Amino acid sequence: MSNPINAVRGMNDLLPVDTALWQSVEKIMREILRTFGYQEIRLPILEKTELFKRSIGEATDIVEKEMYTFLDRNNESLTLRPEGTASCVRAGIEHGLFYNQIQRLWYMGPNFRYERPQKGRYRQFYHCGAEVFGLEGPDVDAELILLSARILEKLNLTSHVRLQINSLGDSQSRAAYRKVLVDYLTKHQDQLDEDSQRRLVTNPLRILDSKNPAMQNLIVKAPKLMDHLDTESAMHFEKLQTYLTSAGLQFELNPCLVRGLDYYSKTVFEWVTTELGAQGTVCAGGRYDGLVEQLGGKATPALGFAFGLERVMLMVQQLGLAPAPNEPTLYFITDGEAALTQAFKLVNIARDALPHLRVLLHCGGGSLKNQFKKADKSGAEVALILGEQELNAKAITLKMLRENIPQRLISQNELAEELQKLFK
Repeated sequence: MSNPINAVRGMNDLLPVDTALWQSVEKIMREILRTFGYQEIRLPILEKTELFKRSIGEATDIVEKEMYTFLDRNNESLTLRPEGTASCVRAGIEHGLFYNQIQRLWYMGPNFRYERPQKGRYRQFYHCGAEVFGLEGPDVDAELILLSARILEKLNLTSHVRLQINSLGDSQSRAAYRKVLVDYLTKHQDQLDEDSQRRLVTNPLRILDSKNPAMQNLIVKAPKLMDHLDTESAMHFEKLQTYLTSAGLQFELNPCLVRGLDYYSKTVFEWVTTELGAQGTVCAGGRYDGLVEQLGGKATPALGFAFGLERVMLMVQQLGLAPAPNEPTLYFITDGEAALTQAFKLVNIARDALPHLRVLLHCGGGSLKNQFKKADKSGAEVALILGEQELNAKAITLKMLRENIPQRLISQNELAEELQKLFK
């Protein structure tokens, strides 16, 4: 026997016991996005490598260390997408979606980064993202954050997360702040860990996001970006806070909240939790007004967010909020070939009468005793039994599997009507 082949480390199978939860969470997200006026866009998993180098930034950890990049047969460099925003912007430019238009788009699917797998962080991971193009005011920032809040509310997670917000200002004020920050950190360079030593040259703002306990005192005392914001960004951020307060949404100001991607500006936000250990960010987003132009389009204000679906699922499971398993409601049991042949017709009648129910026809033969065991194990509420006696009477036996109610014989012609009464 040859050795079995296992999945790639950090790229996990979702088994049937898991997918019921995923489907229920995805359904909630889709419905809320629809009610907020967002339209779905489906994006390719593979993109040209240059897209992510130009958008995310060549000095970021993602581009430097985490992307799955390879040459195809035409010697073109391609990359498995590490995030969805750049792909969404590329699609919008390519298909003319942004020209004098406002777009509210959403997408869901896998992304890929080569990281050390741990709880809530995998090499293949799933995002549900929303993006808005063509609106520049703080009102749409507030609406987008309220959209994310509504999703968390419908998932019963509101009491387990906190909203943190910050402003990164425009590119000029951020560049000026970067100099001030580098001067401060250089004076304390001996206190920086290895990652921060590297980021001091490539991406110093990311040092503020370090989770290293030994550096927290240094970070707390660092100059604050908020004190270096340009006037327009400061007014934008103040108005955003006013809107969120008016909507009754509680939030925290986090001056150390930055983004790991170069394209963000002005508003940034995160929903964070203490339920997941180190991977405490459930949803992250913000504004990226320069990205469309950076990727070759006409200057277009834009913002968005992404939910980490694995982290959402972990929270739902750990807090006992997972839905009950999606089990069959009806289970057809047959005795003999003639009964099985007739059952195919009756199964269709049941499915047509009650399309929202799960109906399972027993396949693979076996004794009636064995079939009843399978019906019970499936979680079905009702067994429909068809044997020689029922065939002769043109009837079918209906037996409740979870209630102590006598079984009864019903006409095959009245099957649809009887089931509709039972499950009204």
